Amino acid sequence: MEHKESERVGCVLRTIPRSVRSGAWCAPYGMAALALILLGGCGIGSERMSPVEMKARDLEREKTQLAGQLEQCQVEAEQLKAQIKALAALPQNKPENLFYALSAVKINRFTDFYDKNEDGKRDKLIVYLQPVDQAGDAIKTAGVVGVQLWNLNQPNGQALLGQWQVLPGELYKLWFNTLTSTAYRLTFDMAPTPEMLAQPLTVRTTFTDYLTGQVFTDQYVIQPRSGATTQ
Repeated sequence: MEHKESERVGCVLRTIPRSVRSGAWCAPYGMAALALILLGGCGIGSERMSPVEMKARDLEREKTQLAGQLEQCQVEAEQLKAQIKALAALPQNKPENLFYALSAVKINRFTDFYDKNEDGKRDKLIVYLQPVDQAGDAIKTAGVVGVQLWNLNQPNGQALLGQWQVLPGELYKLWFNTLTSTAYRLTFDMAPTPEMLAQPLTVRTTFTDYLTGQVFTDQYVIQPRSGATTQ
């Protein structure tokens, strides 16, 4: 029987055949055997996990993610509690608190067709839209505006002549404040024919309040002008 010696290789005491130490094996087999001994001795490859260990690791990661989501929800809940507390602290049913609540959105009497470039053609429909509070004062508030132009006297053909929408990002730029009018001034390209201008045309609007989601509607009739023309 071949004599063997015990040597400490790497991290674990291994028994290495003398033939390996003396070079009796050929180089390829000797190197492979030595590599296996070293790998096993130092624990390299011990990172391999069983299915149970992998499942446990995945569950631990999921637990960590859920804990983070729970913390975020708790923060949001505290913020909502603070908002509710602040709103509850406001005096209820007091007239001074109602002044700033949106009560109506009205179409101003200056709404009409205009010749803005002075070429003799009234090719711009300008709608003056005025949000008002409980006191009847004009207030600048965010919302989504829908505008429709109708010819309700049209016996044949299309009664709806045009429709447009203005989003909050654009609406806030259109606030118009003068001595005679305070409102949103909405301008739309519209080239009515002389026959259209000879009839009453109805402007209908919807205003969806950005804060509350409440929808306000109004309509206004543009009366024919005597001798009006687009030529």
